[in-house]
Amino acid sequence: MGGLRFAVTVLTGMTALQMALIAFGNITDFGTNQAFVQHVLAMDTTFRSPDMMWRAITSPGLQNTAYVVIITWEVLTAVVLIAAFVAWLRGSVSAGRTLSTLGWVMWVLLFGVGFLAIGGEWFQMWQSEKWNGLQPALQNFLIATVALVVAHLPEKQAVSR
Repeated sequence: MGGLRFAVTVLTGMTALQMALIAFGNITDFGTNQAFVQHVLAMDTTFRSPDMMWRAITSPGLQNTAYVVIITWEVLTAVVLIAAFVAWLRGSVSAGRTLSTLGWVMWVLLFGVGFLAIGGEWFQMWQSEKWNGLQPALQNFLIATVALVVAHLPEKQAVSR
């Protein structure tokens, strides 16, 4: 207890719980973040530059499909991280590290690619005073990135005397 494996196990459990709660919240309170996704994709609270507005997605069907894809990705990420946590608890370092890595890469893709790059830049989310989710996206991106780094630190080998 207290070593690197313990720390990675705790990080895996914490992030599994966090992602499970994120997915659960989006499923049980579907409308709150649905509105967020709709406004970001519609670009209706941006500066409305004619050079950018062609990117907007205003179809409710496409907006809702995007939101369901996000929730599905969150659920899958949570499941992978829960499986990773169980593997760490069982002492399966290889499976735990592999599954944790997969889960955190999925997390990075969701928040780094999905929210920071696509939402923030492609759909100009940074321009919106009300629907700017860049800070929470960055926070989540950093959590997964730090966890990935910690999980891949070299372990010190025990010295026998």
